[in-house]
Amino acid sequence: MDYSQYETIDFGRISAFNMSTGRRERSYQMHWHSYGEIVLVGPGRTNVYKVNQSTYQLFEGDFVLVWPMEMHAIIDADREKALLIQFSNTFMNSLLDLQRIMHFYRNLHVLCRNTHPKLSARLQTLVYRMKDIFFSGEVNRELRCCMLLMEFILALDEYRDEFAPELRHVSHNNYTDDVMRRMTMVTDYIKNNLTADDLSQGAMAEMAGISKDYFSRIFKNVTGMNYSKWLNMIRLEKATELLAQNEMTLTEVAMLSGFQSIPSFNRVFHNDKGMAPGEYRALFAGGVL
Repeated sequence: MDYSQYETIDFGRISAFNMSTGRRERSYQMHWHSYGEIVLVGPGRTNVYKVNQSTYQLFEGDFVLVWPMEMHAIIDADREKALLIQFSNTFMNSLLDLQRIMHFYRNLHVLCRNTHPKLSARLQTLVYRMKDIFFSGEVNRELRCCMLLMEFILALDEYRDEFAPELRHVSHNNYTDDVMRRMTMVTDYIKNNLTADDLSQGAMAEMAGISKDYFSRIFKNVTGMNYSKWLNMIRLEKATELLAQNEMTLTEVAMLSGFQSIPSFNRVFHNDKGMAPGEYRALFAGGVL
């Protein structure tokens, strides 16, 4: 897939991490891609970003968080001194802890330095360390930047209590390695078997060897959302990948993503993306369905 037609900055699929700065254009059209982005907002009186259906007026030192496969645009912003980090969805899915943190913060798209000064300062320090390493061209720069990116994500998790009220998630509890292993087994199974006959919460609890009620409680604490919402999110992630393949019909995309009917697929997709699957495909494919 050639990302260059959607992003000014091309991001090779074989890379887990990329960073850029120095773009003179102040805007970029609405688009989406399979990798995520973190923007450290640059100086200037106007810095307006849009993620999904929300528009944000930001200031220097604020952060924009765009998770993989989310619609976003730059309305008018200083891109010359802003720092843009791009990270692959594969990287985020490589560890259950990374998945858990990303899912907890899935609805958070801006982090303002005035609202969260200590966290913002810590994250800004990490980003500038990434910048020094990435642009040095030294050996193992991608590995070292990924380590700092993991520290960035970990810092978010350490401050989750500050965001829990606005994100409406329950507090996180610690579980034994055995319980986490079982949850990882279940989530991996689901991702690899979206067309399975029975992915109900009861069936997955039985697979994990725990009661349905306990499974439900653990699942919400680990992922930050209830089981049905998480399952729809995973199905939507699969659907957005398949929509990039123009040879597939929308019905095929829906079925291969685990949706039982086209109306159900259209409803869940529109509620999350604010548009129909066909419109989403057209935007990704440059207007060609």
